[in-house]
Amino acid sequence: MFKLKDKKNKDVESKIQKNGRLNKILKSKWTFGIITIILIAIFCIAMTPVTLQNDTFYTIEIGEKISKIGIDMQDHFSWHEGLSYTYPHWLYDLITYYIYAGFGMTGIYVTTCILTVILGISIYVVNTKIAKNQLISFILTIIVIYIMKGYITARAQLVTFILFVWGIYWIEMFLKNKKVRYALGLILISILIANLHVAVWPFIFVLFLPYIAEYILALIAEILIYRKINIKILDFRIKLLTESGKNVDKRLELEEDLKNIIAKNEKIKIKREEELKNPYKIKFRKNQNVKWLILIMIICAFTGLLTPLGDTPYTYLYKTMEGNTTQNINEHLPMTIINEKEALSSIVVILAILTFTKTKIKLSDLFMISGLCLLMLASRRQITMFCIIGVLIVNKMICEVFELYTKNKLEKLTKMIMGKVGYIVIILVMLGLSYHFYKPKQNDEYIDESTYPVEACDYILENIDLGESRFYNEYNYGSYMIYRGIPVFIDSRADLYAPEFSGKKDDIFMDFINTSNIGEFYEETFEKYDITHIITYKNSKINMIIKETSDPNYKELYEDNYFTIYKRVNV
Repeated sequence: MFKLKDKKNKDVESKIQKNGRLNKILKSKWTFGIITIILIAIFCIAMTPVTLQNDTFYTIEIGEKISKIGIDMQDHFSWHEGLSYTYPHWLYDLITYYIYAGFGMTGIYVTTCILTVILGISIYVVNTKIAKNQLISFILTIIVIYIMKGYITARAQLVTFILFVWGIYWIEMFLKNKKVRYALGLILISILIANLHVAVWPFIFVLFLPYIAEYILALIAEILIYRKINIKILDFRIKLLTESGKNVDKRLELEEDLKNIIAKNEKIKIKREEELKNPYKIKFRKNQNVKWLILIMIICAFTGLLTPLGDTPYTYLYKTMEGNTTQNINEHLPMTIINEKEALSSIVVILAILTFTKTKIKLSDLFMISGLCLLMLASRRQITMFCIIGVLIVNKMICEVFELYTKNKLEKLTKMIMGKVGYIVIILVMLGLSYHFYKPKQNDEYIDESTYPVEACDYILENIDLGESRFYNEYNYGSYMIYRGIPVFIDSRADLYAPEFSGKKDDIFMDFINTSNIGEFYEETFEKYDITHIITYKNSKINMIIKETSDPNYKELYEDNYFTIYKRVNV
């Protein structure tokens, strides 16, 4: 009896000790999580640029126009008459305008900081939930935000980055437990992106494809391995012979063949189950929930109708790829891998882990990371998608490497970092790093006068009749001129000036490209469009030619450190 009491007391003590250790671990994880989230937020703010990007200026003006007259699918800011405009991120434009109307440029900057913080925290939280390691997730989140620093700006893409991060997480969770809330979340994301940034809406379906491809291949493998077609044929033939009552011997022979196939399949199934538990490199399994994921994807395909843009969600990408704009805009050009050290390093790490370690990868993850690499190489702007989605796969791979080779060392390192000394070190390092990136831009202005013609626009508004003038300007600062109320020849809404979208025969975009590169004599373009005034960078090719040749057809009206304004005369 006393022995039983002693045993019960020991069991109770053991449970108390285990619960105490568990509570201690949970407490340390919560503490680490809170500290890292705060540090990620500080780092994200430090990485957010103060100076606004050119798209922000037209975004404000378009948002104001939508608030007053709605969406009429027409352009109101170029002096070209009758240009059709698709309003590809109308909802973001409208929200941005309201923020600007209430809080000015500071409001836009603060909003960009908040969105960047949300992006950083989202990447960290989703990685932690999927890969189950806070330390590695924290380090990778900082690396991702650093790589993406050139794409952190007040543009619609910043919102869609956040939506894509949660989209991939909800796909993973839906496949795991098939809960309706994840399906509804995916449908909501599709609706939001179709209204916030229609240009990237088709990418939602790219996220579904790796999982569907794995399911289809697994299905085909089962059909071939288990000879399911043969079984169906035998079943059918046996049924026919049974109904006819003829060829009893043949029916018995077919029934025997069917029994043999089923018996062999049972042996194959047992062997295959063992092989699937420990595959060589690629984890390959049929997930029945993918059938429901396909249904969700089909529903999402119809959410493109839930916009005021007509068929734009379905036609925008096709029209863009059909035209010349993507071949002449820097961020759309193919990546020169040697110049992108971060991307090259990421690819090398992935290949090294798969080649030189025992790490295994899911077939859907392999499809996803391969597809993201191809997209990134085809268009340098897709490095953003490679980062925010590919990091989840890389994280799982790195965690598996540590599990296989240094589990105890990783646990020891994690415990050490989750101590007081570790917290102090990581806080000091991250604060120092954040200050290092913030310091160069602490005195930056919202509008960079070396990039945008601030004083030149002042001169235009004070001295030139806009109703009688037709300005030729350059692509990069056209949006700022729109912001100042000056009608433009072109701005960074590239699709607007391409015939695929504009509804015009003239390819205004390519006329600008050829003229600015002196591939076509500028006077011919000015004559074609009846240009009256030219505003240009001082170091542009057009300006240097006009000055060097003292062209009598151009009278200089204004010049500052960065811009020159001419009036065409004698024409």
